[in-house]
Amino acid sequence: MKLLVGIDVSSQNLEVAMMTSDSSETIFRDTFSNDLEGATEIKTIILALNDQYTFDKLVIGMESTSIYSFHPAFFFKNDEDLAQFATEAVVLNPRDTKRFKDVFEANKNDKLDAYYIADFLRVGHYTVGIVRQEEYISLQRLTRSRFEIVQSQTRSKQHYLENLYYKANKLVVGDVPTSIFSHTMMDLLIDDMTTDELMNTPIEDLIAYFNQKGHGRFADSEKLAQSIQKAVRSSYHLSPIVQDSIDTVLSIYAAEIRAYEKMIKQLNQAIKKLLAILPENDITQSFPGIGPVYAAGIIAEIGQITRFDNDRQLAKYAGLAWKQNQSGNFNSSVTPMTHTGDKYLRYYLIEATGSIVRYDSVFREYYNHKMSEVKKTPRKRALALTARKLIRVIDTLLRNHQLYQREESV
Repeated sequence: MKLLVGIDVSSQNLEVAMMTSDSSETIFRDTFSNDLEGATEIKTIILALNDQYTFDKLVIGMESTSIYSFHPAFFFKNDEDLAQFATEAVVLNPRDTKRFKDVFEANKNDKLDAYYIADFLRVGHYTVGIVRQEEYISLQRLTRSRFEIVQSQTRSKQHYLENLYYKANKLVVGDVPTSIFSHTMMDLLIDDMTTDELMNTPIEDLIAYFNQKGHGRFADSEKLAQSIQKAVRSSYHLSPIVQDSIDTVLSIYAAEIRAYEKMIKQLNQAIKKLLAILPENDITQSFPGIGPVYAAGIIAEIGQITRFDNDRQLAKYAGLAWKQNQSGNFNSSVTPMTHTGDKYLRYYLIEATGSIVRYDSVFREYYNHKMSEVKKTPRKRALALTARKLIRVIDTLLRNHQLYQREESV
């Protein structure tokens, strides 16, 4: 007999409902504080109920509610006294439990929510338990933080480009043979020269500037100086008062972009250090084009591959699955992606796939084939489908403890 424990989690409380696998009637229901004391009280009640019912399995489920579900889920999964029940701690997608609850009950009530979470577990809809080992959780904190910082940096860069367009629009839309976000370019455009100075500086002085600031890294300083000066001269000109405002905003976003770069560098170093002790590291990095950052993101979200029954379950967990639209003899060729699941795992798989197709002929051929199938958003579709192929390969290699080998080397 199973004991199903549904917990509705908030920052302050744990609303608990318990039932057995034999009946949808609750055998216990109460509210506890969301802290170590409250979790320990719940454990004591579970052990007392076991003396009465004798459970062979314990499933504890709660919705993924920001950071509030992490501690109770990890507590129950790793408690030594509960280990006798082959305990599963499951963090559920609130969208799934809401659909299930809405079939029976329209009212919003925490006690009802806990009951329907337990009933959801009783019916057997849960699939994947939480990542247990601390190494994976530690790595997950690093890779998820990196993801969020990269997203913030991207927004800062977009705002920087928007304001740079006001200052010198041809620098943004023109053909400048270097990154607008390089330290040299941001120093040039914000601190070292005004647009008037850029237009009137002798080309020899501008070339010398790039040679000095770039420490010889620019392949053709003369071409770069000419292209920048040409872009500035052909751009619209602002009045001094507007120019001052734009320069202030640009300097703020430039400082923000540089700060994010420093944070990402620190996170990359910490990720590499932790990744080295995980056995999956060599397997994921055996793919050409997957470095430590992408490997860490994939490993941190998958955790132990035994959490998943097969690659289909892993793909659904990552949100790389498609809805079927079929009725009778009709089978639609348009099957939208679910857009649910673990957004972090989906991000790292998509990014890794984009890198792999540049280095591996098998994946590149598959990607090109998918690109040629449709005209609407072909690249986005091909990348998602190739990432789905990558999941199948990763799943097989992790289960068999094998390294990836290119087809030409096999």
